[in-house]
Order: sequence, then C-alpha cells, then structure tokens
Amino acid sequence: MTSYHVTEDPIKKVAIFGGTHGNELTGVFLVKHWLENDTEIQRTGLEVKPFITNPRAVKKCTRYIDCDLNRVFDPENLGKKVSKDLPYEVRRAQEINHLFGPKDNEDSYDIIFDLHNTTSNMGCTLILEDSRNDLLIQMFHYIKNSLAPLPCYVYLIEHPSLKYATTRSIAKYPVGKEFPPCAIEVYKIMEKVDYPRNENGDIAALIHPNLQDQDWKPLHPGDPVFLTLEGKSIPLGGDSTVYPVFVNEAAYYEKKEAFAKTTKLILNARSIRSSLH
Repeated sequence: MTSYHVTEDPIKKVAIFGGTHGNELTGVFLVKHWLENDTEIQRTGLEVKPFITNPRAVKKCTRYIDCDLNRVFDPENLGKKVSKDLPYEVRRAQEINHLFGPKDNEDSYDIIFDLHNTTSNMGCTLILEDSRNDLLIQMFHYIKNSLAPLPCYVYLIEHPSLKYATTRSIAKYPVGKEFPPCAIEVYKIMEKVDYPRNENGDIAALIHPNLQDQDWKPLHPGDPVFLTLEGKSIPLGGDSTVYPVFVNEAAYYEKKEAFAKTTKLILNARSIRSSLH
C-alpha cells in the first residue's frame, strides 16, 4: 500500500513578487503585466496576488535604496520599532510581513514566488532552502518537468552560516494535488569564494576566461579560476570537483563573492497528497 503525507490545510493564497531587487526587470515586467491583466495567473479556488516588492528601488532601477531587501526578513529586523530612522528596506520588510505573513499566522500566504534575475550564466534556477521538505521537493520536481526539455537547476542553500532572510521566508509552504515519489538533482552550497585582494582590500584578479559563463559545469582541482592583471592564472585548490554558481555576478561584488562552490546531490521525496480548494 502506498502511504501519503496529507497537508493539514488547503493551498488558498499565492503571491508573486517582482522587484525585490529593483534592477532585476523580468519580475518587474511580469508583475506589472499581471497587475493590469491577471487572467494568466488566476486559478479556480486560489487567490493569486502579483506584487511589486520594492517600488522605490524599481523606480530608480537600482538593486536597493538603503540595504538589500532580500536579506532583512529576520526576526531582529522584523521586530524593530517603526521609526523614520529605520532603513527603507527594513520598513518595507515589516510592511510585507504584515501583508503576506507572518508564516505562523492563519491568514498568511501559503506560498510566495519571488522572481529574480542574475548577470551570471545560471539559466533557469530554483532556490531550495530545506532538503527535508517533501512538499518543496515535489513542487520543484513538478516545475522542472513542466519546463523540460529546457534545463532548470536547483540551488540548495541549506547551510547554517550561508542562509539569509528572504522575502519568500514569510510564507507557508506550497502545492496541491497528488504526487508519486520523486527525486531531484540539486546543487548544495559548500562555500562562497571571494576575489583575490591586495593589501588595500581591492580586487587583484578577475574571473578566468575558462570559468566565465560556466555556471553549473564541473570545476576540477587545478583548473584556472582567477587571472591576475599580470597574466598569472590562479587554480582551484582542494581535492574535489565542485560546481560553480553565480560566477562573476555583478550584484555580489559588494558581498565579496566571485562565485559559490556547490556539490551535486540527489534528494528524494515521499508520495504526497495535499488538498487544494
């Protein structure tokens, strides 16, 4: 007999965010389109709400105004007393948490799709934060199959020191209908790699041409990673093959991240039957 995990509550409310980073325009364009005409995203029995997350940054076409909105949905920032001295994105995070969360509230949204762009060559990527959540794995498996034969990668950021407090973290978790057991390939973050720097803290080497645009491709020990201005190659150290992501991502220069090392894993999920009203 097949066993199923049954969700306690039906999926009723879904939000689609665009403009969490104001210069990532795909989500902005889509959300504005759906705000004018939402027939594409409406489904019977569901409330689907498109939402511009950071309107001031969108207006200026910049990543953020005071601080990164996609990093401030932690209890400390969400619990700060409202004042005009708070950074704009912290105040905005509190507003968004009130509108769509908090996740333990009965009226909070069940799932939030947060749409982003990168300047790195990552293609279609889904970000997973919990390798033990059957519902999330099933949903990602469904999305990957729906997009096939186009590739869709899963980036697992389940790491105690490398996770961050995102907009999507205020929602409950997703999906509806019945799904058989499944498995998905994911790329789990190992560590973030900074650019080589000089004694003043300035970047002293660039991404090597052999690594540029090679997101998700195997990178072996000894392969060139950086290239100094003098033409010297700096190889990958260690003794294991890794898979680089966010290679030369422009938005991460300020975060001192040239790329992130990942390792490839397979995650399995049980059969699920969840109700959808």
